[in-house]
Amino acid sequence: MKDKASLFKPAVFVMLFATVTVTGLTFFYDLELFYIAAAVCGTALIFLLFTIWRAEREVDRFVGQLGAAIGAMQDQTLRDFPLPVVVASRPSDEIVWYNGQFERHVLGKEKLYGEPVRRLIKSFEPGGEGCVHSFSFGNREYTAYSVKSQRDGADITAFYLIDDTDLKRDAREYLLSRPAVMVIMIDSYDDLLQNAKENERSQLLSQIEYCIENFIGAGNGVVVKTDRDKFVAILEERYMKEIIEKRFEVLDHVRGLTGPDKLPVTLSIGVARNIPSFAEGDQWARQALDMSLGRGGDQAAVKTEGGYDFYGGVSKGVEKRTKVKTRIVATALKELIETSSNVIIMGHKFADLDSLGSAVGLLGAVRTMGKSAFVAIDRKRNLVVPLIERLEQNGYEGSFLDPDEAIERVTAQTLLIITDTHIEHVVESSELYRACKTVVVIDHHRRMVGYIDNAVIFYHEPYASSASEMVTELVQYFGDRTRISRLEAEALLAGIMLDTKNFVIKTGVRTFEAAAYLRRQGADTVEVRKLFASSMESYQQRSRVVSSAEIYRRCAISTSNAPSEDIKLVAPQAADELLTINDVDASFVLYDYDGGVSISARSMGKINVQVIMEKLKGGGHQTMAATQLSNVTLEDARQMLLLAIDEYYENNIDKKPKPAQ
Repeated sequence: MKDKASLFKPAVFVMLFATVTVTGLTFFYDLELFYIAAAVCGTALIFLLFTIWRAEREVDRFVGQLGAAIGAMQDQTLRDFPLPVVVASRPSDEIVWYNGQFERHVLGKEKLYGEPVRRLIKSFEPGGEGCVHSFSFGNREYTAYSVKSQRDGADITAFYLIDDTDLKRDAREYLLSRPAVMVIMIDSYDDLLQNAKENERSQLLSQIEYCIENFIGAGNGVVVKTDRDKFVAILEERYMKEIIEKRFEVLDHVRGLTGPDKLPVTLSIGVARNIPSFAEGDQWARQALDMSLGRGGDQAAVKTEGGYDFYGGVSKGVEKRTKVKTRIVATALKELIETSSNVIIMGHKFADLDSLGSAVGLLGAVRTMGKSAFVAIDRKRNLVVPLIERLEQNGYEGSFLDPDEAIERVTAQTLLIITDTHIEHVVESSELYRACKTVVVIDHHRRMVGYIDNAVIFYHEPYASSASEMVTELVQYFGDRTRISRLEAEALLAGIMLDTKNFVIKTGVRTFEAAAYLRRQGADTVEVRKLFASSMESYQQRSRVVSSAEIYRRCAISTSNAPSEDIKLVAPQAADELLTINDVDASFVLYDYDGGVSISARSMGKINVQVIMEKLKGGGHQTMAATQLSNVTLEDARQMLLLAIDEYYENNIDKKPKPAQ
């Protein structure tokens, strides 16, 4: 207000300056007039200055009286404020004053003078202006808004409290009562009951349904059987939390049951939480179920904002015995090949024998259809140089191109076939993948978050031993005119032998059928075995890696910091060799690579190394997995691995499943 009262001063001083100027000019025209004007001007100046001084004095007095009145009103208002108010001194944050509302409605019989603010607000941390604190005191809940002030040299913080107990309780109840949708499916239903008698079928199904109904009933949910092997359940979020905390115990209960052929009974579960509607909840739950099935079943997939959380997955995938899906996929793929202008086949980075073997098998099949085809592979960064050289020496010159060269041959009708991976950032070239409009994926690894979702055909079989096995089956359904050569058959057989550890791990009936077909096509097992030969230096390095291993919770762990160009090949071989040691269920080899640490993991099947590697942002499948860690040392990576192994044991091995009821 004082500033506004001074707004008239510039105008007054301008008029005064003009008057003095005119008076001064009269001195040159009329001296008598000058004296008269000077007297009048001086009198006016004295009066003006006196008036200004008096006005400022009155304004100061008025402002002082107004400030005192406002201060008194503030004090009175703070005391009679309708909300509880607490004042604390700074920087000690001790309570120095509170109003009657706080004393009557918050404290009761307690006294808090001189107590720290944390006595009231347990989560209090000194912060900036306008901080919001949520806390409970007694049996009520509050939200406090803090305001800082400085007066008469004292720093204080005032807390204005709002009793929002009912609001917070209603909000919690709303969130806890939100519906969650769960889709449950019995894995391998047809195979499980194929040879069962009617009474055995009824008994087994009733036991499974009893476990599922008890599982959902314990959470006050409802479950409906929508198909012979599928159930849909709805339950509240409060019970869904308990189920997740117990890591879906129904998986362990059902796993204790066995079918007539001694096949284990397993379930796959998809869960959708925080659903905006039941229609979207059903869709999300089915997507989660697809993720669970894509990872081999016997697990639960819970859809989250950032992807999926997985629980279970400790048993081996059950091999499907029907080839109907393979025949359907082969027919659709053949039609795509025939309508395309050319075909590009691509595997994953650092291609191995399975990645290149499956690509070479498709290469031969596509060319017999009269289509132009080639394999995109990084010639400098791969683990299959002997196979590439052998093929190029036997008529396959120009069949293998670097990804940059392959991109130049992409047209609108180009078909891209990706083998042995389904993750975009793992493919040999992401640029080539994005350049092709029509994409087909053929892979056997357990499905991971972030998979390629725009594929025209997504042929994914997590129970298959290798991508080479899948390609071998597809080729047989391309027609009698589609043949593969002896070299292509040997490349496919090498891929199968790599991923099965010479037909030891994850080998099913279809694996041997595929191998028999390749043998009929002329595959020479001796020539295939030569592809696995290594140099003396690599053999010695592998021996050093194996000899330096230590055993931790039935896991062999070895680290290598010795620089080597062959370490990408030596590490998985060393991991395989470590599995031959007694009392070793899994092996892990850590090594420095590209400024970080890579881990190769192998298992005989008792431990799911994929689950362990996923904790470290990696993946793979149950018996073979890997990961790459950036900006960590070998020792840091080793400690991270030990923690992941501990967590796996706590959630899957140490936990004793309850017997099936």
